[in-house]
Amino acid sequence: MTTQRVLITGGASGLGRALAEAWLARGARVLITDINDERGAETVFALKGRGEIHYQRANTCVAEDWVRLLEWVEENFNGLDVLVNNAGVAAAGRIDRVSMDDWDWIIDINLKGVVQGCRTFTPLFKKQGDGQIINIASLAAVACAPAMSSYNVTKAGVVALSETLRHELAPYGIRVSVVCPSFFQTNLADTMRTPEEGMDSTVRKLLAGGKIDADEVARRILKGAGKNRLMILPHSEGKMLWWMKRYLPPVFNYALGDAGRKLKRKLERNS
Repeated sequence: MTTQRVLITGGASGLGRALAEAWLARGARVLITDINDERGAETVFALKGRGEIHYQRANTCVAEDWVRLLEWVEENFNGLDVLVNNAGVAAAGRIDRVSMDDWDWIIDINLKGVVQGCRTFTPLFKKQGDGQIINIASLAAVACAPAMSSYNVTKAGVVALSETLRHELAPYGIRVSVVCPSFFQTNLADTMRTPEEGMDSTVRKLLAGGKIDADEVARRILKGAGKNRLMILPHSEGKMLWWMKRYLPPVFNYALGDAGRKLKRKLERNS
């Protein structure tokens, strides 16, 4: 079995780190990137006994950083087998309260950062005649909850991008998957932007209440990617919501509408 060469953005913590551990357990050579050098160094130190792991500082919003990552894998890995676009941030708030600066911020990271990764490595994958892109979206792309418009839009965009590339790149031997996880314990809330009072604590509680942890999410992602699935839904509730949206749209829309009404009452109480 050929040793896989894997690049994971946002790999110094949370799901990215769990994915690095999962691939190392399979004997892969792993490069993680992040903008937090301290976390990057700590992750490499903690995992180096499990296999070959490297760290490079990279901002997914910066084109030059992507070029440098391409040069690194060509020089050190002699190519790449799997690109995981995992780096992302969160934002929440009603449409009339979230600033355009925050819209630009989340679109640049969650959507354009993924686009830049795909654009950078597609020529290499085409040259190799093989490769896999795994884009991490969110269940928010399937169930667009109220007061999450900027986050929902970016994650839905990642799904649309992945679906497009799935068909565009398949003739070149390139496989594309998109992951839509639900809530699980991660540090996503650490960088969240919101103008809404109490929203930060609400999101943290939802993340902490996830029924499976990051390690299990990572395991299910690798399983789905190994089967070349387009849409990977690691959580059972995610599969249920996807099914409801497709086959029972009145029930699905009523549930989200009811969530909107409850949110209105809660925010009005807070204010």
